[in-house]
Amino acid sequence: MQSHWRLLATPALDGAMNMAADIALLERARATGESVFRVYSWSVPTLSLGRNQRAAGLYDAAALAARGIAPVRRPTGGRAIVHWREVTYSVTAPANGTESMSETYAGINAVLLEALGLLGVRAQTAGRATRERAPDALPCFAEPSSGEIVLQGGGKLVGSAQYRENGALLQHGSILLEDDQSLLAGLTVSATSCAAPATLALALGRPVPADEVRTALFDAVGASLDPVAKPLEARDILQEAEKHALCFRDPVWTWRR
Repeated sequence: MQSHWRLLATPALDGAMNMAADIALLERARATGESVFRVYSWSVPTLSLGRNQRAAGLYDAAALAARGIAPVRRPTGGRAIVHWREVTYSVTAPANGTESMSETYAGINAVLLEALGLLGVRAQTAGRATRERAPDALPCFAEPSSGEIVLQGGGKLVGSAQYRENGALLQHGSILLEDDQSLLAGLTVSATSCAAPATLALALGRPVPADEVRTALFDAVGASLDPVAKPLEARDILQEAEKHALCFRDPVWTWRR
């Protein structure tokens, strides 16, 4: 992942605009050759569904509305996540074919582990699972996939997914501040229970402000990838994102599977 890096912090947005901003950054990476590390949050509690995950007939739209949780479908794969008390990151970068998806995934995870270390969190990557699960109603944080970040001696702390398109890549993921994933059990037609995930509050024994995590992430980019990484203005990216938001607001896309 050798390229010039920019750092982007965006305000809290709804699910459609957050996903649209990541697509706008994916296009920017393709056009400019620059990589961007973005940190963001959500203006309302949001259930995000993996690109190819089945949702129709599994998730209860009425239960979502009753709890004030908005659905959105991600451009990346994986399983369902509730976004609220967390920090979300995205990486967009040119993908020229010299690095495999697993290599870039590992490289980004190294930055995340560096940031967690700066916060005082003892984390590591999970070993190879005995059987990788297909996208289903099991929550993303129910169990780690190979290479995902877990607390040492504990559960899954970071959930990530990567997507490549026409010479550029997008990887985004969630770092849990507190546990909102238990809400998922009441959002499916057939409730599914699972073990509680790891959180930064659990790891550090205190509430962790999102700003503290953002600072650690940006410091880790400087230490690991580009010591002269500069901030990127959010306004132009968000203007470009507006044209992509229509897709992510469309129920046909959200409930297409």
